[in-house]
Amino acid sequence: MTDARGSDSRIGETNARRAPGTPCWVSLMVHGPAATHDFYGALFGWEFRPGPQQLGPYVRALLDGREVAGIGQLPPDRQLPTAWTPYFASDDVNRTAETVRLCGGTVGVGPLDAGEAGRLAIGSDPSGAVFGIWQAAAHLGTAVAGVPGTPVWNELLTYETRGVAKFYETVFGFEPAPDAAPGRDHVTLLLDGRPVAALHGVGDALPRDRGPHWMTYFEVADADASVELLAGLGGHVLTPARDTAHGRVATVADPEGARFSLLQRPR
Repeated sequence: MTDARGSDSRIGETNARRAPGTPCWVSLMVHGPAATHDFYGALFGWEFRPGPQQLGPYVRALLDGREVAGIGQLPPDRQLPTAWTPYFASDDVNRTAETVRLCGGTVGVGPLDAGEAGRLAIGSDPSGAVFGIWQAAAHLGTAVAGVPGTPVWNELLTYETRGVAKFYETVFGFEPAPDAAPGRDHVTLLLDGRPVAALHGVGDALPRDRGPHWMTYFEVADADASVELLAGLGGHVLTPARDTAHGRVATVADPEGARFSLLQRPR
C-alpha cells in the first residue's frame, strides 16, 4: 500500500466527473443480498437504495444520503467467488474495453448501458484480476470520501507487477512508479502525478483460492473496534489490525468471503 489519501484527499463530497483512469466506484456481487446489507449497514452505517437492474437486483449503499458503493445479487446458478470490484472512469467505455482486449485482458460483461446512470463493462487483466470500467452519465460514482465508511484506496494483489503494470498503463494512462525499496515488488499508479491505486506483487503468498485480485480499503475511525464489530457480525479477520506507515490496517472478509481492508488513518 502507498499513500491511501492519494485516491481523494479531500474530505466531503466528490461529485465532480473523474478524469479517465480514476477509481470512481466499488461494487460487490453476492449470493445473499439481504444478509449482506445487514452486515455492511451495521459495520459502516450504510443505508440502501435501489439502483440500475441491468445485471440483476442491485442497490446503492448510502452514507448520510450520499452514494458510496454498490451491492448486487449473483445469479443463483453461478457459483462465483464474491469480491469487491473497483471501477475506473472512462470517457468511452467501448474504446477502453477494446484496449483491454488488445492488451491481453478479457471483457466478461458489456459494454452495456446501466439505465440513465451511465455505461459499464467488467473485465480482467492478463493475470485474471477483475475490474470495472464506468462511463458516467447521471451517476458520477462515489459521492463522498475521507470519512469512515467510504472507500479510500485500491490495491491489486498479484503474482508480479511487471507485466500487469504495462497493461494498466496502456489501458488507463497510469504512470507506474515502482517502489525503491530493495526486494519489494510494489508499484504506485499515478494520474497527473497523483497516486490513485497500487500494484503489489506477492508471488507465492497470493491466496490459492483467490488468485490475483483487487483489494478495496475502507476508512474507519478505529480499526480495532471495527475488527471486533466485524467479527461479532459474522465476518472473518484474515490479518489482525497492525500499524503501518499509512495508518492502522486490518484485512478482513464479510460472511460470504469477500475480502477487504479497514484503514484507520493517522490523525
